[in-house]
Amino acid sequence: MNAEEPDVEELATTRRSLHAVAELVMAGPQYRTSGTIRLGVVPGGFRTVAEPGLRVEGDALVAGGQVRAPLDGRTPAELGAATGAGVGAPENLYHDGSGASPDDVLRVDPAAAGHLARCLARGDEALRRLAPDATPVLWPEHFDLAVTVDEVTYGVSLGDGHLGVPYAYVSPWEPRAGEFWNAPFGAARPLSELHDLHGFFAEGRERAAEDGPK
Repeated sequence: MNAEEPDVEELATTRRSLHAVAELVMAGPQYRTSGTIRLGVVPGGFRTVAEPGLRVEGDALVAGGQVRAPLDGRTPAELGAATGAGVGAPENLYHDGSGASPDDVLRVDPAAAGHLARCLARGDEALRRLAPDATPVLWPEHFDLAVTVDEVTYGVSLGDGHLGVPYAYVSPWEPRAGEFWNAPFGAARPLSELHDLHGFFAEGRERAAEDGPK
């Protein structure tokens, strides 16, 4: 592990807390106000794409440029009260999610938050390069950044039950057969092992076009 790679457990703890913020403090209020759960990547973190105007910068939540609230040691309910936007996940849209509750105490390490923000920025750049006409979306359900092109989803997950560290994936709607496809949903590689993230996505696009179904 180098200086840019936080402790795995610290990374997972911070990721779970940021996922809770994304879902309960940002996507839920945005859905109830503006009818969308989509989030986007910004330097240092992520943001809502509609009202209420909220964003995470490193280890803090910023509301409209007026309120800046540290995340560590706070609860989603406290953050929702601080922003005035309320709290709670989007209702009746999906079955998974962060599993967090409004009263959970958030634990956000600044170094881990910075590392995850850099992973998102790297993914955003590679996805925009792969699909210039598509806008990468950070989805609050699984906390992954993705685009879909020709029935193949390309994305970056910050870590989940499949792989506990940030990873890139290619997921065809119809499963493919071949050595490239090493995950139940398609292909996945840890970001730490990918020097050329766009190259991985581009190879996935080629393999999806060439390889037959399972």
